[in-house]
Amino acid sequence: ENKEQLENVYAVGPILGKGGFGTVYTGVCRETGRQVAIKYIAKDKVSEWTKMNGLIVPIEICLLQRLSNLGDGIVHMLDYFRESENFVLVMERPDPCVDLFDYITEKGGLEEEEAKNLFKQLVETVIKVHAAGVIHRDIKDENLILQLDTQRLKLIDFGSGTFYKDTPFTEFEGTRVYSPPEWVTENKYQGLPATVWSLGILLYDMVCGDIPYEHDEQIVRAEVHFRVPLSFEVRDLIRKCLSVDPNDRPTCEQILAHPWFYTNNLP
Repeated sequence: ENKEQLENVYAVGPILGKGGFGTVYTGVCRETGRQVAIKYIAKDKVSEWTKMNGLIVPIEICLLQRLSNLGDGIVHMLDYFRESENFVLVMERPDPCVDLFDYITEKGGLEEEEAKNLFKQLVETVIKVHAAGVIHRDIKDENLILQLDTQRLKLIDFGSGTFYKDTPFTEFEGTRVYSPPEWVTENKYQGLPATVWSLGILLYDMVCGDIPYEHDEQIVRAEVHFRVPLSFEVRDLIRKCLSVDPNDRPTCEQILAHPWFYTNNLP
């Protein structure tokens, strides 16, 4: 029933990307000409449902609705439709933009000053997301897009997200190589320390050009070897985020207070 509605409002274009949770197409709003991204989520792929305005919807829709006034640190949902087999999310599509994975790969790692600007934006966004009662659970370079003209970093894809809570999670929806040692060894984790671990993996990825661990044994050992010359401060911050004991990891606020952000690390 909604198929016509969607096609009436938006022209669906070529495919943008495929994720574990759905397929994303480019699109244009017929009335305004605004560029959008159109994400199809197959109903049988949805792992968590919730109630919103009296309707049962994939939790991702509810989370995005909850984050709708969060400013420009995340890519916002503009609209959604239900079809017989799918839910369809219409998201904003910043232009020109690139996903951070491609950006880092092309540059082979970022200069510390650039990494600092992007990482600070992300940590500030994560604080706001958590304050809104949401946890993303899949922070990684592929789920971040960089708007090239403004150098704004935006978090995308809340398909692994859920409501924030202070008790341990016992199901993991994210990406294995970004998951913390306690998940690998005990199959449980607290939301905040697991997020900070993934931020440590990402910061390493930003400044070294690739992630530090590929295998479970490496994650559990959590030894950090730097492949390129880096400032003492950034190495210290990465090591703190990648502490084996979740209680030893900093909070997001403590990350932002780290000396790295207040030191000029130009070579």
